[in-house]
Amino acid sequence: MKNILCLACLLFSGSTLAQLALDQQPPIVSLTDKAGGRVDGASWSSAELKGKVHILMYVDPDEVKLNAHVEDALAAESFPGDLVTSVGVINMAASWKPNFAIDLILKRKQKKFPDTIYVRDMQRAFVSGWDLRDHSYHIVVLDREGRLIFEAAGELSATQIGQLIAVIWDRIKD
Repeated sequence: MKNILCLACLLFSGSTLAQLALDQQPPIVSLTDKAGGRVDGASWSSAELKGKVHILMYVDPDEVKLNAHVEDALAAESFPGDLVTSVGVINMAASWKPNFAIDLILKRKQKKFPDTIYVRDMQRAFVSGWDLRDHSYHIVVLDREGRLIFEAAGELSATQIGQLIAVIWDRIKD
């Protein structure tokens, strides 16, 4: 019985270690070559998420409209571009859509929103590395030092959107 209890404790503690923790820096996730990267093909690393408040949206292409209301709310805030930026990470492995079709959409979006960084995650690196939700829409906000200040998955409620906006304004006023 003790062995089963110890094994259960180890399994539980191991699964919680991969999760994001508030006020902590998540582990570095690098996307290069077949693992993904920027829309233009260049490598990308989450180590770049410092210096500004970063709003990272990890999106299954099939769920892209799930939080359109959040995107609209964030755009309406007109956060200063020198203090806040957004990163759209597309979970390419979660979709039934062909990669070339998603790539075309991303290239158009990159031209339309040049201040947003668009990244392709071909092998669910953020699902395994940060424990982000697969087949969903996950929002993560990191402060200027790269520490987690907000995280939510699925469709955000009005209350969650208010919290998201408040935490961003709070951190850029520091």
